Amino acid sequence: MPVRDLGRLLRPRTVAVVGGDPAERAIRQSDRLGFDGEIWPVHPTRSHMAGRRVHPSLDDLPGVPDAAFVAVNRRLTIEVVRQLAEMGCGGAVLYASGFAEAGEKGAELQERLVCGHRMPLIGPNCYGTINAVVGAALWPDVQGCRRVRSGPALISQSGNISLNLTMNRRGIDFSYVISLGNQASVTTEDCLAHFAALPEVTAVGIHAESIVDPVAFGRAALACRDTRTPVVVLKTGRSKKAERITSSHTAALAAPAAAYDALFERYGVATAESVPDFMTTLGLLDTIGPIPGNRLVSLSCSGGEAALVADRSVHYPVTFPAFGPEHRDRIAATLPPLVTITNPLDYHTFIWGDEPALERCFTEVVAGPFDAAMLVIDWPSDGNDDTDWWPTLRAFATASDRAGRAGVVVSGLPESLPGRISAFVTEQGLGIAHSIDEALGGLAAAASYGRWMESRRPRLHLQAGAPAGPVHSLDEPTAKAILASDGIRVPRGAVVEGHPEVGPAGLPDSVGFPLVAKAVGPAHKSLSGGVVTGIGNAGELGRAVRRLGEGGRPVLIEEQVTGTVAELLVSVSRRPPIGVAVTLGTGGTLVEWLADTTTLLAPVTRAELRRALGRLRIGRRLEHRAGGSVIDPEPIYRVIDRVTTLVATRPDIVEVEVNPLILTGDGAWAADALISVTRGAGPNP
Repeated sequence: MPVRDLGRLLRPRTVAVVGGDPAERAIRQSDRLGFDGEIWPVHPTRSHMAGRRVHPSLDDLPGVPDAAFVAVNRRLTIEVVRQLAEMGCGGAVLYASGFAEAGEKGAELQERLVCGHRMPLIGPNCYGTINAVVGAALWPDVQGCRRVRSGPALISQSGNISLNLTMNRRGIDFSYVISLGNQASVTTEDCLAHFAALPEVTAVGIHAESIVDPVAFGRAALACRDTRTPVVVLKTGRSKKAERITSSHTAALAAPAAAYDALFERYGVATAESVPDFMTTLGLLDTIGPIPGNRLVSLSCSGGEAALVADRSVHYPVTFPAFGPEHRDRIAATLPPLVTITNPLDYHTFIWGDEPALERCFTEVVAGPFDAAMLVIDWPSDGNDDTDWWPTLRAFATASDRAGRAGVVVSGLPESLPGRISAFVTEQGLGIAHSIDEALGGLAAAASYGRWMESRRPRLHLQAGAPAGPVHSLDEPTAKAILASDGIRVPRGAVVEGHPEVGPAGLPDSVGFPLVAKAVGPAHKSLSGGVVTGIGNAGELGRAVRRLGEGGRPVLIEEQVTGTVAELLVSVSRRPPIGVAVTLGTGGTLVEWLADTTTLLAPVTRAELRRALGRLRIGRRLEHRAGGSVIDPEPIYRVIDRVTTLVATRPDIVEVEVNPLILTGDGAWAADALISVTRGAGPNP
């Protein structure tokens, strides 16, 4: 059931706080932020809290609160929520734990929390909300926010991560902070949709253990696209061990990491794998926004730093193009002849401290065909004279502004950009990164977001529920018959029983040598000796069938696909709770060893397929064949599209795997196929 509007809860004018010490701490946090609305403490025995008269019960309040902070035990929380909902309260933050994250009995209590009303609830098992625009903190602990007019919003399932991020010294001042806990009512996607429409929210950072409704998340992310509000996600629970931790932490539902990656990619959401990367990427998207491409230029006064930038850049999808001859000459004219003009550029210390000379040099450098510029500089520690560092910083700010170029100030060490320097940098409209790797990763994300914003708006992806019964696999002939009925090319052939004397006369008229014989039944037939290829005559065929059909096992005899250009893996599967996932990669017997795969969400467009192939080693091979010819991806797209349609229209199908999908000069062939089905969810073969 959809929750009501979050406006009163997240931007309240009147707040009820219910409980003891945690409730009093929440009052003090609102006071610290200068909240000028009304706060009504509620406690049965106390007379005053944080300098305010206490109301003995909710019935004694002077009015209906816009929001409530509830910090009582879990059973009493249920009764308080019922009363608040009946009053018409705009929403409540539930601090208590011991609900779904604590097991079956806790899950039953959580169901009672949300039953019979539509009042929005944050939590349970959470810290709550902070609105730094109006100063309302429904928050029972310390926090580092300060009043702002606008800024990024933070959504997290972890109270402690939320708290820690508010304490950052990176110049990121959050406009809103929401710690969601168990997401019994209000979810990450609800908050994201709400923030998409708020002009004071300039970007959204999300720490997610799970996404409750991935399609609603996609819809909210597209709403953020419409308002040009970038979104960054730090997804935890990616490993098996972390999955178990998140399940016990906030009752999060796990899904394969590749499926989450595909979800975020589809909807233009930048991803980060660590807290520093998350904060840097969020900060860069907030300050410099999207950039049109990944062509970078780097400036530093050290050859060591320039080399380090070059070394680290190979790990990120960014480039440092060489300067053109004319451009190189213009830069050289601003520097002594001993300086070698390369990108990344070591401009040496000959002009160190000379602001006009630095400005001339930097202006020529960043005026080139680049999408963003980096200045690598570490500030001296307290007690040292920093006079000569300021000209470099000011010259870079001036050059970036003149060129209309996104500029990022980068330190080698996190502690080498003091707060006062970060404040100056952000005032100049420049981005900040506290390591070279953070800068490269953040700029790569800004480029990816920029390209996504210029691309066609994606459609919502296909949903996928959990299998409705036991899952089993169909044999290869049955699977191929299903694929052939949907217009996917499969090799012609026939199934023979046992081990008779078999010759080409028993096969379809148009099938001739060479042939392939396969034992029907076992998966991974190639690894278990269940496949014989290159059968060139009737004698070889008879021997193959007798061996593979020992014991009366059926044998599939097919024409062998010739003229192979490449072998691909194509898998379309239901990945609850995310959706229908399409996995594409290098196929054949070495698929697990090569691990050259990428995952998308269905339906897949031709543009998405081209980008996915570009990420794969096999895709790059198809682009650079001998002779300069390029394989047309259209046959691959048609197979993916038809298999996706098959899965979408057959709820009994859990997964279709084609491996290998053999590409030849005249199209694509499903040389082997596996279909997993469940009984009880729809039509069965």
